[in-house]
Amino acid sequence: MMVSAMKDNSSSHAGAPASTEARRGTDPPHRILVVDDDISIRQLHTSLLLRSGYEVDAAENGAAAWDALGAGSYDLVITDNDMPKVSGVGLLKQLRAARMALPVIMATASLPQDEFTRYPWLQPAATLLKPYTLEEMLRTVQEVLRAADEQLAPRTAGQSQPPANSWVL
Repeated sequence: MMVSAMKDNSSSHAGAPASTEARRGTDPPHRILVVDDDISIRQLHTSLLLRSGYEVDAAENGAAAWDALGAGSYDLVITDNDMPKVSGVGLLKQLRAARMALPVIMATASLPQDEFTRYPWLQPAATLLKPYTLEEMLRTVQEVLRAADEQLAPRTAGQSQPPANSWVL
């Protein structure tokens, strides 16, 4: 079951995350999916991220998160690992198998380091070991989103660009 924490579901957007330059304009805020089987942690993260200006959806486990990812577009996933149905590592495996380059923050009490060693492509963008402060979580979210936005920004920033209708060989 997915719980939507967005103020207005009609404001959700589809497609890839916007670049850093576009975010300065009129694009909607980053959209984040929070995945945790502990309802109080899920609500705490959701509330903090909403107050910080993000659009947020929440899911109670990896299976519900996978359904949400199939129904919408997100810029970031924050997930616990130890959950029923599909774990955080299971969700990461599904994301990578589907070739979704979505950044993931694993916020958990026990990191599955053996899985990350065995399957290096599962390594999340960042990890937070419980207990952590809300400030640490928010700072990590900002850093991961900034890095993702920079990867999407044109690599030729600062260089002159040819007119849009000209051919470049």
